[in-house]
Amino acid sequence: DYQKNYPQGKLVRVGFGKVLDVAVDLRRSSPTFGYYHSEELSYDNKKQFWIPEGCAHGFIVLSDSADFLYKTTSFYNPEDEETIKYDDVDLKIDWRIPNRDIIISDKDNSGISFKDAYLFEWIK
Repeated sequence: DYQKNYPQGKLVRVGFGKVLDVAVDLRRSSPTFGYYHSEELSYDNKKQFWIPEGCAHGFIVLSDSADFLYKTTSFYNPEDEETIKYDDVDLKIDWRIPNRDIIISDKDNSGISFKDAYLFEWIK
């Protein structure tokens, strides 16, 4: 997910459990535009992951449950949010779980393709 008019930078971590966290660069002139980066975050490894403004963000829970914590640079505006399909053919994100075993929310299941995503100018 990302917000078009009110982009958010996010610092995320896991307070309990384990997730695979993914950021997709939507900043048109960025050297990593169109690529994704993923990090496994867990209570045990204590990692944090910074997702800059202009990047889409998604995650999958790898444990039975998880507490996922965010700090953001701006407020959440649900009417401004867009979702990219988790199984986008151009991004080819490796979620580490077979598609048949992934439980998807209605919102995530109705996401748009990466080709149709709103693109940002590179925000440093």
